Amino acid sequence: MATLTDIKTGTIVKVNGDPYLVTQNVFSRKEAQKPVMRTKLKNLISGNVMDKTFSAGEPFEMADIERRRSQYMYEDGSSGHFMDNETFEQLALPSDQIEDVLKYLKEDTEVYITYYEGKAIGVQPPTKVELKVTETPPGVKGDTASGGATKPATLETGLVVNVPLFINEGDVLIINTETGEYNSRA
Repeated sequence: MATLTDIKTGTIVKVNGDPYLVTQNVFSRKEAQKPVMRTKLKNLISGNVMDKTFSAGEPFEMADIERRRSQYMYEDGSSGHFMDNETFEQLALPSDQIEDVLKYLKEDTEVYITYYEGKAIGVQPPTKVELKVTETPPGVKGDTASGGATKPATLETGLVVNVPLFINEGDVLIINTETGEYNSRA
């Protein structure tokens, strides 16, 4: 069994049989009371977020999570298809389960598939991806990188991001998958 000190941001605990990612934690100890750890947890299967307070001595388990390197192959409208880099087994995950990740993936992108109790529950894309601009309004003469103004740009995967005015169709951009924002030109 785990203890309160094992609960840290980024760890995965098991609550009611589901894996939850600890996104925030605050330790609290008041006089004449047991120490507690107040947490904000995100369900790795459903995506739901909840607050939970763990008390000292309360039994809980760390979730057994496995991450495997895989390669994104394609999306067929109902599923995203991946191939395990070690076993070469192919896996299909429902598009609605991974729709937030699909907008960053093009063929042959390396990702990590998260498994819980042998079942694939999610996809972790690389932190930064390179995507080509397919559509954006033209820039105006005199637009500079330091102007601060932005315009929308549609990328090859359908993702729309705000970019500086000097970005043109055909440019390859580096996009941060954690924030969903433009980082720089490739």
